[in-house]
Amino acid sequence: MLHTRTTPAGRRRAFRERLASGRLLRMPGAINPYSARLIEEHGFEAVYLSGAVLAAELCLPDIGLTTSAEIAARAQQVTRVTDLPVLIDADTGFGAPVNAARTVQLLEDAGLAGLHLEDQVSVKRCGHLEGKTLVGRDEMVQRMRAAVDARRDEDFLLMARTDARGVEGLDAAIDRAKAYVDAGADAVFPEALADEAEFEAFREALDVPLLANMTEFGKTPLLSASALEDLGYNIALYPVTLFRLANGAIEDGLRTLAADGTQESLLPRMQTRSRLYEVLGYEEYTAFDSAVFDFTLPPGS
Repeated sequence: MLHTRTTPAGRRRAFRERLASGRLLRMPGAINPYSARLIEEHGFEAVYLSGAVLAAELCLPDIGLTTSAEIAARAQQVTRVTDLPVLIDADTGFGAPVNAARTVQLLEDAGLAGLHLEDQVSVKRCGHLEGKTLVGRDEMVQRMRAAVDARRDEDFLLMARTDARGVEGLDAAIDRAKAYVDAGADAVFPEALADEAEFEAFREALDVPLLANMTEFGKTPLLSASALEDLGYNIALYPVTLFRLANGAIEDGLRTLAADGTQESLLPRMQTRSRLYEVLGYEEYTAFDSAVFDFTLPPGS
């Protein structure tokens, strides 16, 4: 049956070990539980849940409108089906430091391997847009300390994201990141860096795992995995890649269906029924009920 066969504690330890290995961990963002399963099947070692995607799935902009309970519920659906560690975007912690503390516990209970908290104000915006507003450094330090105090499993990774590069400049972003590490952050996510030299400056300044956000259409150049590994980064993040690909394919399909009145020309681009059933593990379910997979698929399906 299609569900994880590992424990949250085991996945958290595995995540820590992979971050300590010196190898770059490539982390695609899942759209839903099914895509998380595909990420695992294609040989990746970790899964990401993007706050922007979690909001967009609800047809909401990424400005802090989702709640901690909503993202925890979605996270639990994902962690049920993959043996990979899952890192989630917890935005600003959804309020005051006490809200960040509760968020940590909700997301621990959801089976995640870790989360990141950012230093924007609660009415936040995408990290690659202009006009971001940050909380003061001391307030973010309080947010981080509250998260650390709330954590029950020491292997649950607490990552600090700083959006200060685009607001206060590179040096201030590095200073903030150091303060967040001093407050207990296990890793750092420097958002919207401009070039390789800035990635290098963060690596020279900090001795904790670092995440490189390789989101499309943003301020950061799309560096290759080998370049990021050479720069000493631990995670290459592809947060919205699958979501954008899927939406592009859906729009192309809708245009074709509207113009042609049939989906016939789209069939070569579709996942087949047999592949869908393979991923869903129909055959495995017959161990519980022999009537689940007692049919033969039509040829070519």
